[in-house]
Amino acid sequence: MFLKKISLFNYKNFSEASFEFDSKINCFVGKNGVGKTNVLDAVYHLANGKSYFNPLAVQNIRHEEDFFVIDGEFEKANRQEQIVCSFKKGQKKILKRNGKAYEKFSDHIGFIPVVIISPADNDLIIEGSETRRRFMDTVISQLDSSYLQTLIQYHKIVSQRNALLKYFALNHVFENDTLSIYNEQLNDLGAVIFEKRKEFIAAFLPIFNKHHQAITGLEEQVQLVYESHLLEKDTLSLLEQNLAKDRALQYTSVGIHKDDLVFQIDFYPIKKFGSQGQQKSFLIALKLAQFEFVKKQSGEKPILLLDDIFDKLDESRVSKIVEMVNQEEFGQLFISDTHPERTENIVKTTHQSYKLFNL
Repeated sequence: MFLKKISLFNYKNFSEASFEFDSKINCFVGKNGVGKTNVLDAVYHLANGKSYFNPLAVQNIRHEEDFFVIDGEFEKANRQEQIVCSFKKGQKKILKRNGKAYEKFSDHIGFIPVVIISPADNDLIIEGSETRRRFMDTVISQLDSSYLQTLIQYHKIVSQRNALLKYFALNHVFENDTLSIYNEQLNDLGAVIFEKRKEFIAAFLPIFNKHHQAITGLEEQVQLVYESHLLEKDTLSLLEQNLAKDRALQYTSVGIHKDDLVFQIDFYPIKKFGSQGQQKSFLIALKLAQFEFVKKQSGEKPILLLDDIFDKLDESRVSKIVEMVNQEEFGQLFISDTHPERTENIVKTTHQSYKLFNL
């Protein structure tokens, strides 16, 4: 997978810009606020149909404009692939591959594997369970389109069940037969998602531990603990057991949509007991494990986006990441940094082809 060119029109702070890539390592350097991260986010946007930092499409349009377009030219398996993502206010976002629009964005997920490491990843630690579920689902969905379709269907049924619970409360009625139809669907779909998440954690954890050890060189033990209601009972039993609660709350309070992935260091929550340095190392190991997991499963090296990474890590950790790059484990890299000289000195040590873009 190789990105050869990207063009931006009215995307975030860019009115119009194009960048061509013929190097393995591509560095965007310049002062804060010039748009370095926005270029990396545009690459992510083409891969996933949405921004990594702001999934609301309208907020990715340049101020005082009413549309944006991102146009990328990729090389994949010796074929040229053009991916275009566009959005106009008041209309649906459009994602095209080689001129043909996708009917469902989910059909595109995984076609361009991308992994991003960013200061925004800290949300995985400080935010609620939804953020960590999204991480799990993103990794699995890149490799398993049926998982993504099952997940989409599950959330659709949850929304319908929630609407029914609100209808019951508003109209002072209750129809158990109608509710049972949704319960059975959630039971079937939830079981599939639960099993695939368990399989993912079992395969992912050893890779994560390996990268954490490589980055820190320490004997700290790190854990990813999968928490789910389904570890105790099946979805049908849970829904029946919590019926009174769900009717009072008017939403579905149990199921795989409440799962969590608990981050621990030496068996304590890293959010409370991990230092800033420990948290940063944990997150980078998590994302490098994502990279290796996707590469192993798909047989393809994802594009790796390193956003503002050198400002957030000490030199020893940066050098360890650079060593990994030098071992040909990685494909194409995109880096953003505020210090051109520092960036160039670091990438020079890889002896790989590189290019600096001064913004």
